[in-house]
Amino acid sequence: MRKIVLMMSVSLDGFMEGPDGEIDWHLVDDELHSHFNEQLAAMGAFLDGRVSHELMAEFWPTADSDPTSSAPMVEFARIWRDMPKIVYSRTLERADWNTTIVRDVVVDEVMALKAQPGGDLALGGAGLAASFMEHDLIDEYRLYVHPVLLGRGKRLFEQADTMTRLRLVETRTFGNGVVLLRYQRAETSPR
Repeated sequence: MRKIVLMMSVSLDGFMEGPDGEIDWHLVDDELHSHFNEQLAAMGAFLDGRVSHELMAEFWPTADSDPTSSAPMVEFARIWRDMPKIVYSRTLERADWNTTIVRDVVVDEVMALKAQPGGDLALGGAGLAASFMEHDLIDEYRLYVHPVLLGRGKRLFEQADTMTRLRLVETRTFGNGVVLLRYQRAETSPR
């Protein structure tokens, strides 16, 4: 069964965005971007909320035609365009670039999606991640901790009424100081 994998960059103090939604503090150099490309190219689909999808759709469809784009950016533009995308939104009317719009997170529908053949499913966006967490649907967390303290902004993890036990399965330090912390569910049988 495919896994739902949350991949997210966070500050050391747990924020995924600055106070004005800024992400310019992300330290994505060629090494880290190439790692992202390797991980994401193996996925079966991107699962995003509307805001995340619209941000991606504003830039990536044509990023490979920009002469200032680095080689990893060119590669990711192709990955993003070709990858099936599911956008969870109650307001989005249409979406291009191999995208399906789904109105609500329905557990049975997500479980059916996980049961389909193919690569794992990359989950993006804090709001959608919160909804998937609320329904206990995330199988793996790949947190990229950037060496910066923001002090305030949008937290990746909001308060919850339940505890989820995880086990550390990988760490990796990149040359720019970003650290990957990869956790999977502590249960022996994946959801």
